[in-house]
Amino acid sequence: MAKRIDSPCVSVCQFKGDVCVGCGRNKVEIKAWHGMKRKEKILVGKRAAQRLKKVAR
Repeated sequence: MAKRIDSPCVSVCQFKGDVCVGCGRNKVEIKAWHGMKRKEKILVGKRAAQRLKKVAR
């Protein structure tokens, strides 16, 4: 059985534009997280990590 993908939320929930500076997800991704399939969550996690790198600059 596939391992569960945990939410990347770190309970910061502050936005710079449309991106959360805590987890790197946008508002649409945050709202849809619980309904996403495993593959979608993995992709969102990768995109969020890239966004966090840009926000940190």
